[in-house]
Amino acid sequence: MEPDATYEKKLKSFIQNNNTPCEHLVFSERCHSVAEAARAAGVTPQDFVKNVCLIDSQGSIVVAIVRGDDRVDTSRVAKVLGVKKMKIASPEEMLEKTGYPCGGTPSFGYPARFLIDERVLEIEWVYSGGGSEYSLTRMRASDLVRANGGEVIRVRK
Repeated sequence: MEPDATYEKKLKSFIQNNNTPCEHLVFSERCHSVAEAARAAGVTPQDFVKNVCLIDSQGSIVVAIVRGDDRVDTSRVAKVLGVKKMKIASPEEMLEKTGYPCGGTPSFGYPARFLIDERVLEIEWVYSGGGSEYSLTRMRASDLVRANGGEVIRVRK
């Protein structure tokens, strides 16, 4: 089985085993960036959320989720968490900590602390990583909060 299919299968299994209310979509073109994903899905970048994986000083993963047209403020995240600094995870760290590759990391389905920017909840349906660079998930923003147990706070710049 190709690596992309392995990650997609793992996420589909999580979705089924946890009754996560979402669609899992697989495309023939890459969905690594928000722009690529929007083209593949036939929607706009404003329909997406980005999962920015951060590492704290203890080596724990924190996933900051913002709208596709927003950017994460790592200083704000550090302040909220009461730590001095947060660093953006490398692709290798993302795979190690989440079990999913950079460009396909979903917004749920692995142990992490999830921080969801409140502007995400302004979108009814959001698209997010689907486990690989060729897949996405589509779900209600309110279901996303329940799926990952996220904290809704401002994390955008």
